[in-house]
Amino acid sequence: MKQHRRITAILAALAAAALYAVSIPLSPFLLRQVPPVMLAGLLYLGAGVGMGLLGIIHPVPAQQRLTRSLLPYTVGMVVLDIAAPILLMLGLSRTAAAHVSLLGSFEIAATAVIALLLFRERISRRVWAAIALITLAVGLLSFEGTGSLRFSSGSLLVLGACLCWGLENNCTRALSQKSTVQIVTVKGIFSGLGSLLVAFLSGEALPTLRWLLPAMVLGFLSYGLSIYLYVRAQSVLGAARTSAFYSVNPFLAAAFSLLLLRQPLSPAYPYALVFMLLGLLLTVRETLTEAPAAK
Repeated sequence: MKQHRRITAILAALAAAALYAVSIPLSPFLLRQVPPVMLAGLLYLGAGVGMGLLGIIHPVPAQQRLTRSLLPYTVGMVVLDIAAPILLMLGLSRTAAAHVSLLGSFEIAATAVIALLLFRERISRRVWAAIALITLAVGLLSFEGTGSLRFSSGSLLVLGACLCWGLENNCTRALSQKSTVQIVTVKGIFSGLGSLLVAFLSGEALPTLRWLLPAMVLGFLSYGLSIYLYVRAQSVLGAARTSAFYSVNPFLAAAFSLLLLRQPLSPAYPYALVFMLLGLLLTVRETLTEAPAAK
């Protein structure tokens, strides 16, 4: 029974990555009409509203609802989900996109280190090796020459965003035994409203209904359902392992971009894919042979 739960959780984490990856080639179409921070807010809001409607259809049992004792983690999850995209956008304005993509792989390691130090989640040597391989794979996929390795204030902002997301992943992990629908609803609505407030303060305008609705539908599919599956996986695998499985999303995004936009794959893609698959193999073996010991 435990083995079946772990396999289901692994598939949920991979499905979460695939759903999020779909948004990468589709978002550029929306960005032609919707400003970036506004789009981020609408995507999160679509996730929250969609899940909220599901919660109305299938009410959350009282014992599964978020409680007052979990309020610090809930607030932390929302605040960090607002702060991270803002730091990322500021970083993008100060450094090259290729450099930002390379630094973005730091989120995987940040999630694992925070899980170990703050949340006392046990992480074996095999999983650490897998995280190192996956981080290397993402780095290779993003690498576009030594010219992209300049260190600047933008780099610090991007690293700050990765730390926020790493901490946010662990805050969500602390809530993962409660209703996943309620977690995604709260996360989506409040993070979305926070991002919309930032967008309005920065002078961005709300798009017309023709573009607002597609943005929210994409948010429900690529953010709402993705986060739902991610949280379900976390409740079984823990934060570090779920993050490792979820990190296949840039590889899937590149493949979807090839299929939908005819964007060529990076020359490093095959080599990076080998390291990614090795990392995933290590994580799968560890997950299926030893129970996660998250506390």
